[in-house]
Amino acid sequence: MTRQQVQKSYPEQALHFVSHRYQAMRPGTALMITGAVHGNETCGTQAIRRLIAALDSGEIVLSSGSLTLVPVCNPLAYARKERHGDRNLNRRLIPTEQAQEFEDHVANWLCPLMAQHDVLLDLHSFRGDGQPFVLVGPENNLGKLEPFRHATPELALAMRLGVRRLVDGWLSTYDKGMARRRAALPPDASALQIADADTSFGIGTTEYMRSVGGYAMTLECGSHDDPAAPEVAWNAIRRTLDWLGLTSGEPVPADTGMEALHLEEVIDKRNKADRFVRTWASFDMVSAGELIGIHADGTEVRAPFDGRIVFPDPGAEAGEEWFYLARYSSRLQGVC
Repeated sequence: MTRQQVQKSYPEQALHFVSHRYQAMRPGTALMITGAVHGNETCGTQAIRRLIAALDSGEIVLSSGSLTLVPVCNPLAYARKERHGDRNLNRRLIPTEQAQEFEDHVANWLCPLMAQHDVLLDLHSFRGDGQPFVLVGPENNLGKLEPFRHATPELALAMRLGVRRLVDGWLSTYDKGMARRRAALPPDASALQIADADTSFGIGTTEYMRSVGGYAMTLECGSHDDPAAPEVAWNAIRRTLDWLGLTSGEPVPADTGMEALHLEEVIDKRNKADRFVRTWASFDMVSAGELIGIHADGTEVRAPFDGRIVFPDPGAEAGEEWFYLARYSSRLQGVC
């Protein structure tokens, strides 16, 4: 176990960062599992602490490789039982020499730790109703935005986590949204407005992990209050350990019946008074031309294609992401 003290300028408690590392005698994959990147998302924390207890008691034995467990990535947000401390940790997760917000201190500790590993499983939950799903990275590419070369093993693992839906296209879609934000910036835009229109603000745990040569996935285990979410996280952890050979269990076959979606569009709220025309849940189906919401000035927002709405947030502030739209994807065809 390692601990690194941070500046004690926060009243909740003497905050520190904690990781647990297990090393098998045989070489193998270096896996990292993280929870509570957002402080009110505790299903991963519960499952990771369950794993720590099982490893320490000998109930589960690491047979090869190494395993690093971080039950709580953001101790300030976790102590407050809120999504973030000073800002969203899963945005602009990049080390910095000029740490100003608490999450900058987290990044300066967490990012070098991630860089020591081959694979990251990041456990989350979401607000509102919906089924668990996994977010993965792009196809292999040499582009400037998110170059990547481990798409095949990333998909192979994602198809064995025990959830029925896979989503990709996060950073490319976010980049398109940020381009629109930059184009709409006023001449007197504040530093915060400029920062919020920077594509680097879309970099979180998985994007950073891919940038340092590994592969990663975000598992959304269910809604925050779903009592089944910790079990979804636990099941995915056990399947990951077996598939990567860290434990000796029989790997499960790929779920070839998963639904695959590609994020295509992100729509920002322009005004606090922008409203949806109905209560939307993530992955509700939408048809081309269907009315989704209405901006405060009366402008209608309609679906440009058949697909699904993702991350609808009626509580978003002006200038924040209001919802995403995803197309159906054939990416999993032929992958096992």
